[in-house]
Amino acid sequence: MNAAAIASPVAAADRVDYLRVDGYIASVIGARSLKTAFEIGLIDHLLQRGSSPLPLLMRATGADERGLGMLLALLQSAGIVEQHHGDVRLQADFRSVLRYRDLLETKLDFAGLLLDDFADHFTALVRDPQRFVGQGRLYELFDYRRALSPGFENYQRTRAWMRLTSTLTRYETRALMAVHDFRLCRRLLDVGGNSGEFVLQLCRRHPELQATVFDLPLVCEVGLEHLLPEPEATRIGFVAGDLRTDVLPGGQDVVSFKSMLHDWPQEDVSRFLASAVDALAPGGRLLIFERGPIDALRKAPGFADLPVLLFFRSYRPPEVYISLLAELGLQDIGCSALELDTSFFVITGRKAVV
Repeated sequence: MNAAAIASPVAAADRVDYLRVDGYIASVIGARSLKTAFEIGLIDHLLQRGSSPLPLLMRATGADERGLGMLLALLQSAGIVEQHHGDVRLQADFRSVLRYRDLLETKLDFAGLLLDDFADHFTALVRDPQRFVGQGRLYELFDYRRALSPGFENYQRTRAWMRLTSTLTRYETRALMAVHDFRLCRRLLDVGGNSGEFVLQLCRRHPELQATVFDLPLVCEVGLEHLLPEPEATRIGFVAGDLRTDVLPGGQDVVSFKSMLHDWPQEDVSRFLASAVDALAPGGRLLIFERGPIDALRKAPGFADLPVLLFFRSYRPPEVYISLLAELGLQDIGCSALELDTSFFVITGRKAVV
């Protein structure tokens, strides 16, 4: 059986600036205070003015003196604002982090949405995971069955979880491109490609790339809407289908699975990977970009990590996927580790030419 050595992890601190957002939403109190500051317009007011005296800030936010005073104290202790003689301004480091505001607000929203799952149902997740599935909001939120059928409610539910996955993918893909070379790829199929954000980032970097997203019908519908304003949309197509029953478009240089395989039992994963190999042109490469098992000793999870933490049972070690690729006869199997908010790995294998 082929074996692949796992390269030493690449430290996120050396390259991935966007991870600084997690420092501002590590605690529930700090995160909720920041969300309130967004909601009442405090952050935008300070961004527009640079600084603001307390009376003007009270009028702008609609908060009274005691309410605003408590909020500012919490924000100051979290390193978000600073006060000098009654004048309030954003701290410089936090202001610079707002270049990732989409990520910051998305993490705030979804961690808040799932807080009750952790607070009220974590015991079930630890001791009786099937009971957790019935109790928690996590699997209600990520209910992929809704993406199979048209309808307003199904569309809204699908669009909601796609916001989280698309925003995370936007930044994770940029980190991937720093360690994996896509320059020789001309035709790429992203299976379970969601909104197309993964291939959008690749197409922006590589103007010769033509990409296809294969996903469930409503996911493709939301994805088309997501990419409509982008000039790269002319090079990205969507194919709606169900991987459990449908054949993938063939002749691909690369078939990728980005944060998709962990959602499925291993017997399904084996079939999905076999379908991907069939879709590859001779000499083409299969690529898996996934989170590894959560290591809470390496990095203590914070509030922002809740949506990922609650999936801890789903993440597999890379050796599982390496073994499956070897069983499918792929050659030159390689695996690289990447440290982002959690450990990721990138596994590739090449289809034989003959």
